[in-house]
Amino acid sequence: MKKNEDLFSRGVANFVDPDNTFQRKVEAKINGEYKQDIVIKWGADPTRPDIHLGHAVILRKLRAFQDAGCKVIFLIGDYTTQIGDPTGKSKVRPEISQAEIEANMKTYLEQVGKILNTDPSVFSWIRNSDWFTSITDLTADVGTTVTIKDQENKNHITVDANSFVAKATLFEGTRMQKNILQKKGIHTVSFSRVLSTLRHITHSRLIERDMFKDRIAKGEELYMHEMMYPVLQGIDSSLLANIYGTCDLEIGGTDQLFNMLMGRDVMKMNNQEQQSVMAIDLLEGLDGKEKMSKSLDNYIGVTDEPNDMYGKVMSVPDALIPRYFALASYTPLSEVEEIKNSLASTNVNPRDLKMRLAKEIVAIYHGEKAAADAEQNFVDTFSKGKIPENVSEVAFSLDENVVDVLIKSGCAVSKTEARRLVENGAVTFLDTDTKITDMTKILEKGTYRVGKIRFFKVV
Repeated sequence: MKKNEDLFSRGVANFVDPDNTFQRKVEAKINGEYKQDIVIKWGADPTRPDIHLGHAVILRKLRAFQDAGCKVIFLIGDYTTQIGDPTGKSKVRPEISQAEIEANMKTYLEQVGKILNTDPSVFSWIRNSDWFTSITDLTADVGTTVTIKDQENKNHITVDANSFVAKATLFEGTRMQKNILQKKGIHTVSFSRVLSTLRHITHSRLIERDMFKDRIAKGEELYMHEMMYPVLQGIDSSLLANIYGTCDLEIGGTDQLFNMLMGRDVMKMNNQEQQSVMAIDLLEGLDGKEKMSKSLDNYIGVTDEPNDMYGKVMSVPDALIPRYFALASYTPLSEVEEIKNSLASTNVNPRDLKMRLAKEIVAIYHGEKAAADAEQNFVDTFSKGKIPENVSEVAFSLDENVVDVLIKSGCAVSKTEARRLVENGAVTFLDTDTKITDMTKILEKGTYRVGKIRFFKVV
C-alpha cells in the first residue's frame, strides 16, 4: 500500500484524474482484476543526444508504473522536433537536421533501457512522423524507376520512382504501425484533420501559456508554428489511442502541463476517453537555480562514467540534497524527511549526506561495485590529494591548442564549452599548479585537472 501511495505522490506536482479513473484502473491491475492494457504515453523530441537525471525522474516513475503492470509508449517526436517545442524558450528554436534527429533518437532508445523495462509486454515505441508524414512528403532515392510486385510475387509493374504509386508503396512499407506493431490499418493525420481540430481551439486558449504571454509582453516574435506545437502534441495522444486501443495517461514535466492538457481537449472532441495527466517535478541542475539542462551545462547524464557522475553529485548545493534524494534516488520518503530535518538542525555534515546520495545514484546506473569504486576514487582524490588512477591520456599535434585538447580528452563536448572552461579558470596544469587562461595555449606534457573532478594527461 505504501508503494502504491508513492506511485501517485512521489515527485508528482499535478495529477489530473477526474473521478480517479486512472488510479482505479491501476489499483485493479495490481489486484489482478483489470485484464486490458493500461497505456501510458511519454513523449520526447530528440533535439540532443543525452538523457540526464532530470529526464530520469520521469523515467523512474514510468518504471514504477511498469512494475504495477502498465505499458509505456515512448513517443519519439521526430516530426515535431522539426517544429520545436517552445516550452521554456525565449527564442525560436533553430532547425535541426534529419540526420541529427536520427542519431539522437538512436541514443535515446539505448539510454531509456537503463531504467525502463523494454520487454514488448510493457514497452513500445513509435515515431510521430508515422502519422504526420504524408505520401507526397516522401522522395524515393532508388533511381528513376521502381518495380512493384504483388503479394504473391507473381505479377509486377515498373513505374516512375517518384510517382504517386511508387510513393504509396514506399509509404506503406515504412510505417511502424504496420511493420513493427503489426497493425492492420495505418492511421494518418491529414491537413483537413488538423484544421478540423483547430476549429475547436481558440486563440485565447493557446496564448494562456506563460511563455507565450511573456514573449508578447516583451514585444518579441511569436510564430504560428510554435503555437501549433501543443495542438500537434494533443493529436499525438488521439492517434496513440487509435493505434494502441487506449491512451490512459500522459506523463511529463511540470513545464509540459499545458501541452498534456491539450491532449485531453483533442481526445474529447474525437469522442475518445480522455487521458489523465501527471506532471512531475522538475529537477534543478548543478547550479541550483535553473532546471537541469544540457544547454545550460548544469546536468548529470545517465551515461556519465561513474567517477564523473559521483563528482558531479558532490557538487550539488547543500540546500538541494533532500530534493535530489526524493527525485533522483530510491530512498524512502520517510528517510528523505529525516534527512531534511537533520540538515536543518545541523546534526549531520552535508558532505556525508552527499556521499551517500552520490553512491546511491551511481549504483542505479552503473551498479554497486562501480559506485563503491567511485566513492573510493573521490576520497583518494579530494581527501588524500591523489590523482585518480587510469587518467585518460591524450596525444595531439602542435597545431592543436588547449581548446582542441579539451575536446579530445572528453572534458568538453564542443569548442564553446571548452572556451568557457578556459575563461572560467577551470583548467589547471597540476605539474606546476598553474591555471591555463590562454585559448591558444599549446599544452605541455603532464597532468591537467578540469574543474574539480575531471583529469587528463598529455603524453
